[in-house]
Amino acid sequence: MSGKLNQPMKRYMPGIDGLRAISVLAVIAYHFELKWAQGGFQGVGVFFVLSGYLITDQLLMEWTVNKRILIWNFWMRRFRRLLPAMLNMLILVALWLVVTDPTRFLSLIGNFISSVFYVNNWFLIFHEVSYFESFGPVSPIGHLWSLSIEEQFYVIWPIALLIGIKLAPQRGKLVLSMLVLAFVSAITMALMYVPGTDPSRVYYGTDTRAFAILIGAALAVCWPSWKLNKMISPAARVSLDMIGGLGLLMLLILIHRTNEYEDSLYQHGFLSLSLISAVIIAVLVHPGSLLGKIMGCRPLTWLGKHSYSLYIWHYPVIILMRPEAGNEGLEFTQLLLQLAIIVWLSILSYEFIEEPIRKRNFRAKWHRIRHHHSFKPMIGLSVTLIAFFIAQSWITNASKVPSEMAQTVSMQNTVQNEDQQMTDLHQPFTNDDQQTSHDDDVMESPKKGRGITLIGDSLALGVDSYLKALLPDIVVDGKVGRQMSDAQEVVNELQSKGQLGDHLIIELGSNGVFNRSKLKSMLDSLQDKQVYLVTTRVPKSWQNSVNDALKEVAHDYHNVKIIDWYAASENRSELFAQDGVHLNSEGARFYASLLVEHLQQNE
Repeated sequence: MSGKLNQPMKRYMPGIDGLRAISVLAVIAYHFELKWAQGGFQGVGVFFVLSGYLITDQLLMEWTVNKRILIWNFWMRRFRRLLPAMLNMLILVALWLVVTDPTRFLSLIGNFISSVFYVNNWFLIFHEVSYFESFGPVSPIGHLWSLSIEEQFYVIWPIALLIGIKLAPQRGKLVLSMLVLAFVSAITMALMYVPGTDPSRVYYGTDTRAFAILIGAALAVCWPSWKLNKMISPAARVSLDMIGGLGLLMLLILIHRTNEYEDSLYQHGFLSLSLISAVIIAVLVHPGSLLGKIMGCRPLTWLGKHSYSLYIWHYPVIILMRPEAGNEGLEFTQLLLQLAIIVWLSILSYEFIEEPIRKRNFRAKWHRIRHHHSFKPMIGLSVTLIAFFIAQSWITNASKVPSEMAQTVSMQNTVQNEDQQMTDLHQPFTNDDQQTSHDDDVMESPKKGRGITLIGDSLALGVDSYLKALLPDIVVDGKVGRQMSDAQEVVNELQSKGQLGDHLIIELGSNGVFNRSKLKSMLDSLQDKQVYLVTTRVPKSWQNSVNDALKEVAHDYHNVKIIDWYAASENRSELFAQDGVHLNSEGARFYASLLVEHLQQNE
C-alpha cells in the first residue's frame, strides 16, 4: 500500500497555462502587426520548449510507474487532442475559400494536404514559401508549420526516449545526450542561416528548430514536475521566484524588441530564448513557487487552456478579414471585431470539439446540444452571420477588380497614356513645398538618359514611361518580384548587351531583405560606375532592415549614393496605389522626377 502512495502523481500546474497565455497572445499580437510585439513570433519558440518538457515529463512518469511506455496509446491521445480541432478549422476555411475565392483555394490545396499529414513545414521549405516576405494573398493556414514540427516530435520522441532510457539509464547521460543533439540543431541553424537573407528555411525546419524541444525534454529529465517538493525554505522560494521573474521579464523584452530579420536571432537568439523559456518553466512547475501561483490567475489560465484553439483560429481570421489596403494598419474597431471572432471560434472549438473528444463523450455532448431548446435559434443566427460575411467577401472581391486593373496599368510599360498626361511629364513633378531651382534644366540634360540604367522590380515597371518621357534614352530593366539577389545576374546580362550605363540606379528591396555581402561584391565590380541605391517604402516588416542595410553599404563606397525614396514619400499617401507600395500616376511622376533630380546633381 505504501508503494502505491509513493508513486508519482500527475498534477495540474496553473502557471504553465499562464505561460501558454502569454505565448499565444504574443503570437496573435505579432500577426496583428502591433509594433509593441514585433518579436511576438517567438511565442512559438516558447511553445516548443513547453512541449518538449511536458511530453517528456509525462513519458518519464509513465516509465517510472509502469516500467514501460505505451507508445500507441500516447500517439492516440495526441491525435485526439490535436487533430480534430485542426481538421475542423481546415474544413471550414476550405469551404469559406471555395465559396468566396475558389481560385485561391485551388492554389492552396498543397498547403491543406500537407497540414493534414503534419508535414506542412517541409512543404513550405520545398516550395520556397517565405514566412516573412509576401505580396498578394497570404495563406490563411500559413501558421500550421509549427504544429507539423510538434506532431513530428510526438511521433518520433517516445521511440527515441525509450531507446535513450535503455542505452543510457543514468539521468546524467540521458540529459547530456539530449543537450548534444540540441547543440547540433542550434549549430545547424546558425550555419545554414545566411545573414541578410530571408530566414524562412531555418525558421521552418524541424532540424533547425529541434533544439528548443530538446532543451525542454532535457529539463524534464533533470527537473521532473512529479518529483518536486512543495516544502522549501523561504530563501529558496524567494530565489526561485526572483530567477523566474527575471526570466519572464527577459522574455517580455524579447517579444517587444526583437526583429525577425536580426542576424543574431538565428545565430544564437533562438537558443537564448529556449534557455530563458526553460528557466521560466522550471520555476512555474515548482509547487512552492509564488510566481507559479501569480501566473496561474484565472484570466491567464482561461487563455492558457484555450491557447491551442486560439492559435489555430487566430491566423485564418486575421488573414481572411485583412483589409486590402496595405498602407494603413487595422483600425481599433476592426481589431476588436477580429479578436471577438477569434475568441468566439476558439470557445466553440474548445467546448464542442476538443474537450468532448478528449474526454470521449463527443456523441453525448452533441446529443444534448441537438435537443436543447436554443439549438435551432443558434443555427439560424449562425447561418445569418455566415451569409452576411460571405456577401461582404463577395462585395470586397468585386470592388478589388477596378483597383487591381489600375495597379496593373501603373506597373506596366504602357503606351496608352493620354497625350496631355505625357506632355505634362516633361515638367518634373515636385512637392509644392519643395520646388527645386533646376526644374527647367531636367529636359535640357545633354545626355537625355544616354548612359543611365535603372534596374528594379515592379516599381521600376510602373515608372518606366514616366522616366522615358524625361530621359528618352534611359535603359529600364524591371521585373515583378525581383530581389536584390538577382541584381548581379541582371548587371552581367546588361553588360554583355552593352546596355549597362555609367550611371546605374538600383531600385530593389521592396520584396524582402538581402545579403549585404552579395551587394558589396556586386558594388566592388562597379567601381567605375556611379551607383544610386534607392530606399524602399513598403508596409512590411522588412522595410527598415532593407533601408538601414542600403545606407550602411552605401557609406562604404565613394561612388555609391542614396536616393531616399522612403524620406521623400513620407506622409504622401496620395502617391500610392491601394497596396501602399506601387504608385499611381501622380506618384510615378513624382518618383521619376526624384530620380532625375539626383542624376542632375551628380552630372
